Amino acid sequence: MCYTLYEAWIRKGVLTCEKGNHCAKDCIDPWKSPKENIDAGFAWEAKMKENKYDDDVFFNKYKEMNRSVQGLEGAGEWSQLKRLLPDFKGKRVLDLGCGYGWHCIYAAEHGAAAVTGTDISQKMLAVAREKSRGYDITYQCSAMEDLHFPLASFDAVISSLAFHYVKDFKPLVLSIAEWLVPQGQFVFSVEHPVFTSYGSQDWYYDDKGAILHFPVDNYYYEGKREANFLGEKVVKYHRTLTSYLDTLLSSGFELQHIIEPQPPQEMLGIEGMRDEMRRPMMLLVSARKR
Repeated sequence: MCYTLYEAWIRKGVLTCEKGNHCAKDCIDPWKSPKENIDAGFAWEAKMKENKYDDDVFFNKYKEMNRSVQGLEGAGEWSQLKRLLPDFKGKRVLDLGCGYGWHCIYAAEHGAAAVTGTDISQKMLAVAREKSRGYDITYQCSAMEDLHFPLASFDAVISSLAFHYVKDFKPLVLSIAEWLVPQGQFVFSVEHPVFTSYGSQDWYYDDKGAILHFPVDNYYYEGKREANFLGEKVVKYHRTLTSYLDTLLSSGFELQHIIEPQPPQEMLGIEGMRDEMRRPMMLLVSARKR
């Protein structure tokens, strides 16, 4: 059976068997992987994760952000995240939620033997492929929760600001542990739990529009939040600092570094950047598989 059907599932959210039937609930084997079910000629309705980045209005706003235009140097956390990254020379690297592919390109430029970038957004990957011309990088369109790789496929797994879009963090971390070799490196950034707790991700203002404070509420109630990001409603998932770190520790990882990044001095002149000193927006974590 042709694997273009798997690509169709990625694009449209539905796989059909060779007869064109949407017969998933009747014939799918839940114990088989997507590939195995396709091989068997079966079909199913895929559980599509939210993909705001393929929305035209949102994507057009996102592409105007500093980090979209300037790349890694336009990201306020980059100078500190870069220090956590492993030596990529000769390594097999996986980037989960790779977006424009900036980190994939960085790994390739620093000697990675093989680089794989995954993202749920076709629009993001189209940009990544264009920017990656001349680099040996493989891109795959899929929600990270749906990925399947053989055991010990990678020496390093990285992810930038993507895990707060994932509903269930634990199963994903367990998969990452399987994909990594022993002593493999796992480095990621995520929105800080203080930033995600209330949900709106916006300041409280006075009647003249001046910032009063940043709201932190419902911290221990984990789960779905509707955030205001670039003027659009975006679904994210809040979890506590304990959840992030204990999930790693209970999934075969040992912690190496934890950073709550501050804006670098050279960015403090950018409008609104000094306000980022008033509350943490991001959390950077590096861990190693035991």
